[in-house]
Amino acid sequence: MEQRIHISEVDNKSALCFDTGLDQRSFARTKMSQTLINPGFLVNPDGSHEAWKITGVNEINGFMRVYGPYVPGKRLDLLIEEIDPSQSPDSKQEALEAVINWSKAKMFLGDTHSSINPGASFVSKEGNVFFAPEHISNRCLFIEGNEIDKYNCPDLIGMDTTAFCAGVMLYKILTGIHPYSSNDIFQDMREGIFLHVHLAAPGLNPQLSELIQAALMLPAKKKNKQNTATKSGTDILAGILEILTGKDNKAASVSSLFDTLTSEKGKQFEKEKKIYLFNRNRLVKVKRYIINNKYLLIGIAVGLSFALFILFSTVINISNRPTTEGMSPETVITSYYDAFSSLNHQFMEACIKGADRSDINAATSYYVVLKQRQVYEGTQASSIIQARVWQEMGGKLPSPNVFGVTDLKIDHVSGDEDGGLIVFNVNYNLWSPFDNFAKHLNDILTLKQDKRKCWRIIEIIRTES
Repeated sequence: MEQRIHISEVDNKSALCFDTGLDQRSFARTKMSQTLINPGFLVNPDGSHEAWKITGVNEINGFMRVYGPYVPGKRLDLLIEEIDPSQSPDSKQEALEAVINWSKAKMFLGDTHSSINPGASFVSKEGNVFFAPEHISNRCLFIEGNEIDKYNCPDLIGMDTTAFCAGVMLYKILTGIHPYSSNDIFQDMREGIFLHVHLAAPGLNPQLSELIQAALMLPAKKKNKQNTATKSGTDILAGILEILTGKDNKAASVSSLFDTLTSEKGKQFEKEKKIYLFNRNRLVKVKRYIINNKYLLIGIAVGLSFALFILFSTVINISNRPTTEGMSPETVITSYYDAFSSLNHQFMEACIKGADRSDINAATSYYVVLKQRQVYEGTQASSIIQARVWQEMGGKLPSPNVFGVTDLKIDHVSGDEDGGLIVFNVNYNLWSPFDNFAKHLNDILTLKQDKRKCWRIIEIIRTES
């Protein structure tokens, strides 16, 4: 396969190149040049990142090539697809570390949109991760022959997309096979049709196996509108990184993720695998037959049982989910900033509906860092001090480990509770472990009652003074 995204020489210097497969006339007619302003991103191991921009276009053998500054590393999809333990015993470990660094970089970027296809990412051994501009990279991957992106489900958005992609890549690395091998790849994704992780990788760490399984089931949960799933994409990704990064904050070895199986246990897994595949294949055939002949078949009993099962599961999930039920708008606002200070991103999710999620992504990132630090130090004690507690203790500067909100002031701007829509002006100081002094921020919050009459934040307009 000819690689259309690759490192090559331009003007005697290494550069990242995109071979468009278009001649000069076609390049102009498709207005490809208008997409060249879209940036890529280079994310460093410490979480800092910078924009990467295309710097030029030239013609090679009659076809237009787009290029930009050299980026270190190897293409992520090739690291995964070309694993060959017989020739390179370290190839599987290298691919695992690349996926870990890619997942961290995605969490560091948060809401910043970046390409999700592994073929558009380069990962270095030092942990630098590059995300190519999405439009031009998708064009190149398509003409490479990758018409189907087998690492991503088009139904998912946000961090669910990242968690699903990471789950598929880890499945391929740890089992040696791709979870979706049929021609109906997207239908299999949406219906959760794949060999379950614990059967595909016998002996794999049970917690890791469960998290990968949860990641691969995200499209099926979305298709069935099970939005109250106990694990979001953010939770799944945070859990995976916690397991895969050891006490020294380095990637775990592949061998350490597996337990040695006895001969008897191995035979038991093989027997269970055969039974599962037999039942699954039969179920898929029946299910697809019903779908294709739904106007000829009447499945009232089956449909009723399925509906009751979904209803029962939904009721349980809703009852366990954090909610703002019974809270006034002012209490929701106060609780939201308190949850931010305590890194309680689950409750922050309950307070938000359609508003900017930057705070939730920041809290999640800090949460992951905190958990990794606790594993490294072998303690459950938090290394981050809540800003309100620190202030109550005297608030002495500098404040290197302080995080959260202090001096919260809420003023009513417009609207009322009877009207179901209300706007507040919120002033506060935000303390960060990376700064010795607080930032004074002003948020304009708009709250609206949802269908359950719970007040939730639908818009956050933030300014810094």
